[in-house]
Amino acid sequence: MSLSRRSALVLRRSRCFYPRLWEQGRAGAHGPTRLEDAPRRFSTAEVSKVEPGDPGRMRERTLTMATLNPQVKAVEYAVRGPIVLKAADIERMLQQGVKQPFSEVIKANIGDAHAMGQQPITFLRQVVALCCFPELLDSPVFPDDAKQRAQRILQDCGGQSLGSYSASQGVQCIRQDIADYISRRDQGVPSDWNNIYLTTGASDGIMSILKLLVSGHGSSRTGVMIPIPQYPLYSAAISELEAVQVNYYLDEANCWALDVEELQRAYLEAKQHCQPRVLCIINPGNPTGQVQSRKCIEEVLHFAYEENLFVMADEVYQDNVYSSDCEFHSFKKILYEMGPEYFNNVELASFHSTSKGYTGECGFRGGYMEILNMDSQVNSQLVKLLSVRLCPPVSGQAAMDVIVNPPEEHEPSYSQFNKEKSSVLDSLAHKARLTEQILNSVPGMKCNPVQGAMYAFPQIFIPPRAIQEAQALSVAPDMLYCLKLLEETGICVVPGSGFGQREGTYHFRMTILPDPEKLKVLLEKVREFHLRFLEEYSHPEPQLNICTETEHRETSKQPN
Repeated sequence: MSLSRRSALVLRRSRCFYPRLWEQGRAGAHGPTRLEDAPRRFSTAEVSKVEPGDPGRMRERTLTMATLNPQVKAVEYAVRGPIVLKAADIERMLQQGVKQPFSEVIKANIGDAHAMGQQPITFLRQVVALCCFPELLDSPVFPDDAKQRAQRILQDCGGQSLGSYSASQGVQCIRQDIADYISRRDQGVPSDWNNIYLTTGASDGIMSILKLLVSGHGSSRTGVMIPIPQYPLYSAAISELEAVQVNYYLDEANCWALDVEELQRAYLEAKQHCQPRVLCIINPGNPTGQVQSRKCIEEVLHFAYEENLFVMADEVYQDNVYSSDCEFHSFKKILYEMGPEYFNNVELASFHSTSKGYTGECGFRGGYMEILNMDSQVNSQLVKLLSVRLCPPVSGQAAMDVIVNPPEEHEPSYSQFNKEKSSVLDSLAHKARLTEQILNSVPGMKCNPVQGAMYAFPQIFIPPRAIQEAQALSVAPDMLYCLKLLEETGICVVPGSGFGQREGTYHFRMTILPDPEKLKVLLEKVREFHLRFLEEYSHPEPQLNICTETEHRETSKQPN
C-alpha cells in the first residue's frame, strides 16, 4: 500500500473514532485537531501493563458497595453463609497439609443427597442419558420402558433434541404427565396440564410467583407470611423484592405444629403496617421436619379463604415422610375436599422438585408448579415473565418427567426402580429415628421427631457466658456455637438464627443424609463437643426455654 493511500486510510479511521475532534478542527475551535494530539486509547496489552498504584491511569469503578443495589445487600442465605465459607477454607487447608483436629469436613449443612453419597436412581439416569444421546436408543443395554419415555420426550422437543429451547411453560408432554401424576397422587382430583409450569427447581417458581404478588407502597405494601423457622429462600426473596416479611411461629413444644391462632395474631399485627396478601407453607417442614395433619391444612385453607390470601404450598418433600403416624396431604387435595366454594376460589400455587424426595437430583434443577384460580389476565403476565428466562433446563424437565411417570408394575424396570426407591426412603426413615434418639440423649439438647424432609433442628442450651462472648463478637450465640463445632470437629451445620427462632432459644439445622455409619460418628462428635462446650462455659443445670403458647402444657417434655 502506498504512503498516500495509507495516510488516507488512517485519516478515515481517525474521523470514525474521533468525530468530535474533526468537528472542532472544522469549526476552528481550540483543542487538539491532529491525530497525534487526540486522547490516547490503550490496547488490551497496554492496559495490562498499567501499574496498580498509578492514579493517573485508573478510573473509579461504577459498581461499588456504595452503588450496589441495597436489596442485594439485604439478602441473606444462611444455608450457604459464613459457616459454609469457613468450612471451604478449612477444606483447602486440609488439602494443603495443614493439620487440623479432624481428617475431613463433614458438610451437614445442606440437603444435597448425592454429595453425601446417595446413589442415583438407575431408571431416571437411563431416560435422561437416552434423551441427551439418542444414539443410545439402539443399544440393547437400555430397557424398553426407558427408551419409550425418552422417545416420547424427544418427539416433543424442537428438532427432537434436548438441546433446543422448550416452550417457556415447559415441554407439553411433560406438563401432561405431571397433571396425570397429580391426579393419581390426589386420588382422582382433576388436574389441568394448562395450569402446570416447569421451573428451574422449586426456587425459581417460588420467586416467580412472589414477583407477581409484591406491589404497593407504605402501608399497602405486600406482606408475605412465612413460618418461623423458615427456609431462607423466603426471607431472601422478600428482601430482594422489598416486600414485608410477616413471621408466624411454629409451635416447637407441639412438634412444630402450625396453629391458626398464631396465624391470626401475625396477620392482625401485620395489617397495621402492610397489606398481607401471601401465606407460605412448607410441608413437610424445612428445617423443622414436621408433617402437617389434614385438620391443620383445612384450618389453614379456611383462614386463607376468610382473609383472601394467596397460598403458596412448598411441597418438595412430599415423598419424604417417615413417621408411621403421619401422611402427606397435598393442599390441593384438601382444598378440593372442602367443596366448590373453596376449590373454585382460593388462589393456590404448589411446588415440587427433582432435588429432594428419593431421587436427590439437585444438579438437574428440575421442578414444577401448579397454579389454581389465577386471574386469566394475570396468568398472561406470568407467561410473559417466564418467557424472559426462555425456558427451564430441558434435561431437568426430563428428570422431572421420570419422577412423575415412573415404571409401572408390568414394565421391565419396575422391580429395580422400586427396590432402589424403597432402599433410599427406608434408609432415610432409619436415619431420622437414629438422629432424634442420639440428640435427645445429649444433656442440654432437645430434638423433636423428624417426621419428614431431610433435617433435624434440635434446640440447644447455650450458657450465659457463651452468650456474652457471642455478643462481644457481634455474632448470634448459635453462630458462635456452630463455628466452634466446625473448628473443633470439622462438622458443618447451620445456626438456627439463619432460619429464624423464638427469642431466647437457640438451634442448629443438620441434614440426616450421611450414610448410617458416618451419621453415627457425626452425632457422637456433636455429643462430645456439646458436653465440652457446656463445661468450658461453666453453666448451671441447663433448662431449655421453649417459648410457645403451649409451654404450660409441655414443660415436662423439656430435657434436664
